[in-house]
Amino acid sequence: MAKEKGGFWVGLAAAIFHPATRLLGRRRHAGLEHIPTNGPALVVSNHVSYLDPVYTAVFVHKRGRIPRFLAKDALWKVPVLKRILVAAEQIPVRRGSAEAQQSLAAAYRGLDAGHVVVIYPEGTITRDPEWWPMHARTGVARIALERDVPVIPVVHWGTHQVYDHYNKKLRLRPRRDIVVRAGEPIDLSAFRGKDIDSALLREVTDLLMTRVRDLLGEVRGEQPPGEFHQPAKRARRGETR
Repeated sequence: MAKEKGGFWVGLAAAIFHPATRLLGRRRHAGLEHIPTNGPALVVSNHVSYLDPVYTAVFVHKRGRIPRFLAKDALWKVPVLKRILVAAEQIPVRRGSAEAQQSLAAAYRGLDAGHVVVIYPEGTITRDPEWWPMHARTGVARIALERDVPVIPVVHWGTHQVYDHYNKKLRLRPRRDIVVRAGEPIDLSAFRGKDIDSALLREVTDLLMTRVRDLLGEVRGEQPPGEFHQPAKRARRGETR
């Protein structure tokens, strides 16, 4: 299996992240075969901890791929991390600005170049009290509809038990299982060729996140809720993106 070449900074990140994901917990990977070994793909994931991107990166890298994340632009303000992000062609997301469309354009360029692009459609760590995926922004649907590439659901579970950002808790003991699982590509053929409007974007976004939620339910061995948690701030704004 040929691997993408990422240069010094990507190699350094891999040298740190691979052993780190083993040290933080008992790493459990499943469904790796759903990540294509070549060609473009859009990975759609839930978000329960700031550790998630590290585990997603290692998961995708194990298939010989270098993931391109859509990530908060604040990360580019961290000096050493910025060098890695730039070298690995990561995609800063600047919400609420005229530059927001540049993030989508960069995602399109990544897919057009045959890369794996990773997005957390919730935009931040879930606020659902039971850690299920919450109401997501519709940018993911626009990317998925604008580019006919495999859309792969990926879920994390257990990272939040190691690092819970909202409660500022880091727990390294006892060691916990940290699961990363990919599901089968999501079929969007019924939506392709349609006029892309707000209703279609919301429908496709909810479909994608339902698949993610159902996959998480399998990992947790639980029945997921029938609706997505709506954060109070977004509900007041009527926010969908």
